[in-house]
Amino acid sequence: MCCDNCHPIGFLLGLPFAILSFLISLVGVVVWIVGILLTIICPCCICVAAIVNLALELIKAPLHVIRWFTEQIPC
Repeated sequence: MCCDNCHPIGFLLGLPFAILSFLISLVGVVVWIVGILLTIICPCCICVAAIVNLALELIKAPLHVIRWFTEQIPC
C-alpha cells in the first residue's frame, strides 16, 4: 500500500543533490551573517538587503531540491 504523499524513490534520488545544496546553503549562512552585520553598520545600503534575501534562498535550497525530486517521481 502506498500513501498519497509517499515518494521514497524521489527522495532517494534527490538525496545526493540535497547534500550538495546543503553545502551551498552553508555558504548562504555565511553570506547572511555578513549581510546582517553590514546592514547593522550601514542600514542605507539597499544592495545588502538584496544579498541577504539571496542568502536566505540559498539556505532554503535543500528543502526545495528534495521537494522537487519527490514531486517529479510518482509513487
